[in-house]
Amino acid sequence: MSEMHAGKLREGDVGQASDVDLRTLPLGEILLRTAGLDPARLEEALDRQAESGGRIGEILVNMKAVTEDDVLRALALQLDLPFVEKLSGDAIDLELVRRIPINFARQFRLIPVVRKPEGVEVATADPLAVEALDQARLSLGAPVLPVIATTQTVIDAIHSVYERLAHEADIGEELDAEEHENLSEEVEEAPDLIDSGDDEAPIIRLVNWLLKRAVKERASDIHIEPFEKELVVRFRVDGVLKEVIKPPKRFQKAITSRIKIMGQLNIAETRLPQDGRIRIKIAGKEVDIRLSTIPTAWGESCVMRLLDKSNMLLNLEEIGFEPEQLELIEQLIHRSHGIFLVTGPTGSGKTTTLYAALNRINRPDLKILTAEDPIEYQIKGINQVAVHPKIGLTFASALRAFLRQDPDVILVGEIRDLETAEIAIQASLTGHLVLSTVHTNDAPGAITRLVDMGVQPFLVASSLIASLAQRLVRRLCSNCKQPYEPTQEELEEVGITPEIMAKYGTGVLYRPAGCEQCNGSGYKGRTGIYELMLVDDEIRQMILKNLDSNTIKKYATSVGMKTLREHGAIKVARGVTAPAEVLRVVQDDVVL
Repeated sequence: MSEMHAGKLREGDVGQASDVDLRTLPLGEILLRTAGLDPARLEEALDRQAESGGRIGEILVNMKAVTEDDVLRALALQLDLPFVEKLSGDAIDLELVRRIPINFARQFRLIPVVRKPEGVEVATADPLAVEALDQARLSLGAPVLPVIATTQTVIDAIHSVYERLAHEADIGEELDAEEHENLSEEVEEAPDLIDSGDDEAPIIRLVNWLLKRAVKERASDIHIEPFEKELVVRFRVDGVLKEVIKPPKRFQKAITSRIKIMGQLNIAETRLPQDGRIRIKIAGKEVDIRLSTIPTAWGESCVMRLLDKSNMLLNLEEIGFEPEQLELIEQLIHRSHGIFLVTGPTGSGKTTTLYAALNRINRPDLKILTAEDPIEYQIKGINQVAVHPKIGLTFASALRAFLRQDPDVILVGEIRDLETAEIAIQASLTGHLVLSTVHTNDAPGAITRLVDMGVQPFLVASSLIASLAQRLVRRLCSNCKQPYEPTQEELEEVGITPEIMAKYGTGVLYRPAGCEQCNGSGYKGRTGIYELMLVDDEIRQMILKNLDSNTIKKYATSVGMKTLREHGAIKVARGVTAPAEVLRVVQDDVVL
């Protein structure tokens, strides 16, 4: 923990005589001296307090005259208590935490930290909540020694330490061979868990452990795959699959049944694919899980896609665009009409890009409608429709209905067929901005994809304003990435020219190493690489002449379009990712 001792002013505090005992001053006066509070704002706050009551610190924070951090530091000085800037979850005593219910800890924003000879140190964001501290004293069976921390610091520590506690309580940090054997002794093969009694507990614990570990490791998908003699569980982390565990084969039906029950699927139906949804909460995070099962030769394969509902929508600036690309994107999404297509394979981040674009233009004077399969994140102020082909609600039928809803901007999750493409083009030609996706390898390929669907070239030329191809590459772990000297062959393979190194590089390239923070992978998180093609008059003429996508790409690069490989090379030069990672996702990106 990092502490600021009470009674001492922080470096840079203004107008404070060293011989003044801050414990004798009102809170407002301390804030005047330590936080640079405007006296006029203090007078205003005191007037509000006289009218409606309340704590002066809370009133000042609500007025945005000071921050919560300022108030708590001032309280620490006034109450002669330590101020804690950081709380490490690993340093917190789990035996103490077990005595405090998580709901109580969250409600009163406190958490026990460590036992000392004179009592238990408790971090709190509300040192004036005497009753809560007294209840904590009774629960802990020892005097309470309060230390002050911000609300966010305490809440983060609560989530971290109770998640750690839950892991230990359920099934431990790792399931090794011995634990597998213990589970084998407890559970017999169970094709149906609905009527099970105590025997279901180990399987429930195993499934819960998998979900918790997946969230902890930032996995996007959990694959549970049956083979002839084994059952394999793999996680997809940052786009790459890795094997996690091999539960005993005889647990296969029990595990599948448990997951299907959680997703409200029919556990008696094992011959047909099924889709479901699971909602869980882990360490304060809401996680929405899309469940898919299919019958294979050796049993049902289950895939769960995890969507962290607590994650905020990303901004366009955060997903990896170059400044010049971002400027063009800004212009495109503020157009009044036209079609803007995002292309790439499944899992390349197309939906994230479209959500970021909608988030940027979302305002009260625009009517925005979306048709999605499924709705991954709900955005306030936007009407989102989940397509349901089984009852006739397809992308095409939803899009046709949208045109009667007086929209300004329409998002279509994917253009899959001629009918959807033609309605989207008609919408763009009648004064609507249409955002959508198609599955192609590069930006010019979006044009030939629409033509292959049967759309007339003149309609594509008159409606398409731009296409954006993208891929996701893993970011090097900033804690363990290693500088190295690449070979000339490696530089040429990834496309790093002296010009790129001079403009974007630092003179050093990096490669993955592996550490505890990145679970030994050498990578942590992902970023996008992009190929943005604007449709100008020359490209429109090429579309009308039905020229191939490679000819169009050759022209686009000649007028300044960065290819996926070129943007990847820039990311490598900046030390964001490694050459091998770029080559993994853009091997076929060449201009002939």
